[in-house]
Amino acid sequence: MGGGGDYFTVTVTGKEVVAAAVAVEVDEQRWLPLSNLDLILPPVDVSVFFCYKKSNSDDHDLSSFGSKARVLKEAMAQALVCYYAFAGELVGEGQLLCNNRGVDFIEAYADAKLQDLCFYNPDDTIEGKLVPKKHHGVLSVQVTELKCGGMVVGCTFDHRIADAYSANMFLVSWAELARCKPLSVVPSFRRPGSYHPSLNDMYAPISALPPPPCRAPDADPLIGRIYFVSSEQLSLLQKLATSKGSSYRRTKLESFSAFLWKMIAEMENDNKKICKMGIVVDGRKPLSNNGHDGKDDKSAAAAAMASYFGNVLSVPFGEKMIDELKEKPLSWVGDEVHEYLKTAATKEHFLGLIDWVEARRPEPALARIYSSGGRDGPAFVVSSGQRFPAAKVDFGWGRAALGSYHFPWGGEAGYVMPMPSPARDGDWVVYMHLFKRQIELIETVAPHLFKPLTS
Repeated sequence: MGGGGDYFTVTVTGKEVVAAAVAVEVDEQRWLPLSNLDLILPPVDVSVFFCYKKSNSDDHDLSSFGSKARVLKEAMAQALVCYYAFAGELVGEGQLLCNNRGVDFIEAYADAKLQDLCFYNPDDTIEGKLVPKKHHGVLSVQVTELKCGGMVVGCTFDHRIADAYSANMFLVSWAELARCKPLSVVPSFRRPGSYHPSLNDMYAPISALPPPPCRAPDADPLIGRIYFVSSEQLSLLQKLATSKGSSYRRTKLESFSAFLWKMIAEMENDNKKICKMGIVVDGRKPLSNNGHDGKDDKSAAAAAMASYFGNVLSVPFGEKMIDELKEKPLSWVGDEVHEYLKTAATKEHFLGLIDWVEARRPEPALARIYSSGGRDGPAFVVSSGQRFPAAKVDFGWGRAALGSYHFPWGGEAGYVMPMPSPARDGDWVVYMHLFKRQIELIETVAPHLFKPLTS
């Protein structure tokens, strides 16, 4: 078992651009303005990958890597007809030119077996090897043949164009078309006065944010790790994070986040510093509540938001003194997490956020939590990947043995994303991008909870 990515090499065997099967004529090019909720995302790329074992299918059309790559390209061309935003190019600050530029599609070979890949350290194994660098357009794809006959499908996309929900929707549609199935959902690109002053505490124009600190050459680096967390451990956390006598159990995400918040605080020596934790909230469900009593109205609103392609995210965050987080029980921290999440899980919050951005256009803005970390104390963001469709991204040669997002963004705040494991219902795969000393503490204090995903 190799400890890093230096024990195998990846060779590019082919490159091409895959455009939508139905070409867009020059005079029919579509300009898609970025929504106000797109504009509060930083210009960063997000990667996702899926690992597949060697296929035992009797279908001779899928017996070789070349035939599978051909299926993926043909299905991609079909998927881009509906998901035309992924075939376009960003022009200027807030416009997407849907000109059918296409998607860079790379074929590669890795001289390693699936069982020998160490996913615990994705910065070495995944970054620059099994997921592509995006040089052009909005989306890039790399399919890599493995020595054992398995394969890895990796994608990198511009976060300003799609959130994880939208990317998941595309991945499932791509897989459905590869299996000649009808689309279960068709994406919608329709872009949806006053706002609550609390939004000024949550977001800020980029010009109002302090410049990033200069990092010394020997500064503690941010590193990526992937872990396995069992359903039994998550249930125990849920029990510990729920106050006695409470009529409602804390959710697994609230419990997991509360535990991490305490853990990160534990490593700080200065008890008067502040520790901040943000949690990404998807606004599709709150915005589906149109305030009418009619079931048809509600179902229509829910269907419209379920198919919406773009960013519908907010990042509320809590900030507590280090000594408070250390001394209080996990149930108290769980209650605090629940309270600040409630403020953002409403239709009023998201409508207010849209108005807040509109009042400041064209100046770009950013969630304050992303520019935190290092000055007043540690900061990190938890992004729920519980809709991650690892079990549904089946292109015709079986479900993925493993899948994960990979997001080594360059901010000073850490980033954590728990996702369902395709191996067993209830288990999680957790991607972490935190400071090295934070990772080391987590592995020292909670090895029973976080199991390195080594293969």
